[in-house]
Amino acid sequence: MPRLDTRLEAEGAEFLVLGQLLLHKIASYKTYTNMPGYDLVATNPESNKSAMVQVKSRWRTGAAAFPIKNFGCDFVVVVLLNRGSKDGKKEVLPPRYYIFPVEIIRCAPRSKDWGKVNLKDIPNFQEYEEKWHLISDFLGDQNA
Repeated sequence: MPRLDTRLEAEGAEFLVLGQLLLHKIASYKTYTNMPGYDLVATNPESNKSAMVQVKSRWRTGAAAFPIKNFGCDFVVVVLLNRGSKDGKKEVLPPRYYIFPVEIIRCAPRSKDWGKVNLKDIPNFQEYEEKWHLISDFLGDQNA
């Protein structure tokens, strides 16, 4: 089977994360040029702080590893899109979001070839699911 082109889904994942940030009252915007190391900027205009956010998405339901080579951000949001599988055997499920401070990902073991991080290699990775407050806390935002 040829490699699946998931560029549109990857762009969609960035907009999904942007929407989640806004829904959690974290002022944010998408970078519209390829910024090495980050895709979104979360801001707190009152404290004049910002957080660079890199979005890593996986298309297939059950995917657990993602490639990462650039750590020029403050947070990595892993979006498991859960869109099924190429062979149609896996179920389509709602997306899941994991919000990691970049140091957690930087310290995780990575494969030598693609530099992939497996979620299962991150201690207690489940505790980072839907933890949007990590970004608002970083920004010093008391309202989120």
